[in-house]
Amino acid sequence: MSGHSKWSSIKHKKGATDAKRGKVFSKLIKEITVAARMGGSGDPAANPRLRAAIDKARGANMPSDNIDKAIMRGTGELPGVTYEEATYEGYGPSGIALMLDVVTDNKNRTTAELRNIMSKKGGNMASSGSVSFLFSKKGFVTVAKSAIDEEKLMNLVLEAGAEDLKGEGDAYEVTTQPQDLEAVKAALAEAKVPVQSAEVTMVPSTTIKITEKSTAQTILGLMDALEEHEDVQHVYSNFDIPDALMESEEGK
Repeated sequence: MSGHSKWSSIKHKKGATDAKRGKVFSKLIKEITVAARMGGSGDPAANPRLRAAIDKARGANMPSDNIDKAIMRGTGELPGVTYEEATYEGYGPSGIALMLDVVTDNKNRTTAELRNIMSKKGGNMASSGSVSFLFSKKGFVTVAKSAIDEEKLMNLVLEAGAEDLKGEGDAYEVTTQPQDLEAVKAALAEAKVPVQSAEVTMVPSTTIKITEKSTAQTILGLMDALEEHEDVQHVYSNFDIPDALMESEEGK
């Protein structure tokens, strides 16, 4: 899980910078539009994916008007670009596995651009199925260790349907089956336990430990470049960079 959780931590810390670049809203609008269309409903109460996308948009302080228009484009009430979803697989430095969730209006263009990023940043694209077997779709929740005692949190989330809880740095990580994520979030909200993040994600079954600083820098550069692409919604990997190396990169 290290690749996911540590990269998420970096993204959280650099989120304000990303928002200024104007890409966060664009990606969230795409996700809301696709969620409304694919989920068959513009009602978040009946569409869990849409509800999660709206929660994320509100967390990024997106205006309600933007959210409403994105939903209406997804349901066809407003005209707009037709997006399609795609998943790409690849390898990075030291053989780390990469999975990318993409929402695009031009798959050929996106494929070419991502292939170019990979080749320039030390990675390469792979055929479908090459690395996907290494990942499982899971609900993933992080809670600050300062917010609650571990035993209390364990009892709370397991009763709500969570699979596991473990400590990572200054946070607890809770994993669930995707369909149980909402119940765990609701239990935490009812107990007034603040949540740092909550999402359905891809969690690796095995990790590759990275010990060389130069390799760590290359990996993080590749991850950052992929995340920066306007069509990339999520990047998942199975790298495990020790805290000391990770902290030296976070401080940059």
